[in-house]
Amino acid sequence: MGKVSSFLLSKWYLDCIADNGDGVIVYVAELRWKSWRMRYASTLRFFRDKVESASSIRDFSPPESAGDQVSLSLPHLGIEGTWKGFRAPIQRTIFEDRSGAILWNCLQPGSQVEMVLDGSQKITGLGYAELLQISIPPWTLPLSELHWGRFVSESDTLVWIDWRGNHSCRLVVHNGAERETSLISPEEIRSADSRLRLTLDCGLVLRSGVLGDTVFPAIAHLARALPEKMLGVHESKWRSKGVFRDAERSVDAWAIHEVVKWGRQ
Repeated sequence: MGKVSSFLLSKWYLDCIADNGDGVIVYVAELRWKSWRMRYASTLRFFRDKVESASSIRDFSPPESAGDQVSLSLPHLGIEGTWKGFRAPIQRTIFEDRSGAILWNCLQPGSQVEMVLDGSQKITGLGYAELLQISIPPWTLPLSELHWGRFVSESDTLVWIDWRGNHSCRLVVHNGAERETSLISPEEIRSADSRLRLTLDCGLVLRSGVLGDTVFPAIAHLARALPEKMLGVHESKWRSKGVFRDAERSVDAWAIHEVVKWGRQ
């Protein structure tokens, strides 16, 4: 048996995009590592193509999941929401070695979402919810690049994960069925048989930069304990207009996707 890691990170990701492209992304994380015990929440709001972010390390209740519904209340960040899934969950072990594992639980590849912001502003739309549980320090992973994204329409959901490096894992799921792919890039996802294709316009940059500049300033006392490799991880995240095509039809909807690279860019 290998040594059991003292590291445990549970990270929720939830989002909602209205028909007009306005939306919210919510991150909720709980970290246990060495003597650290902390909860962290952050939001990205994008309205009329203006992006605003907020974060908090105040104690709060994590999202509640029951059946096909996830509920979230973060009053200190002005967030209340309910996600009702309309696609079956997806669960996979993305990486595992003697020291730990990465467990991906995509609770809702597609959701109907109702949110209230700051106690009064309502937003409804399509969304997505996942929980990532990591028991191995991320800076020790044999990865160099990650592509992740989700496309959600009322008829089609597409989720992709592409881990690149000494360890590779590529997973693309369309309406609950895994599909082999020949291409995953920020602009296009294409199946191996070319019958499925998603094009992305990368129209709105939601965040771009190294994590040491974009995420960790909000938790500076923790950042000082992290290796330089982690602070130098570069993230590019977009909200895109997506066009999904298969052999029979074409569907337009919104997508959120990102590319994460280890090492300063």
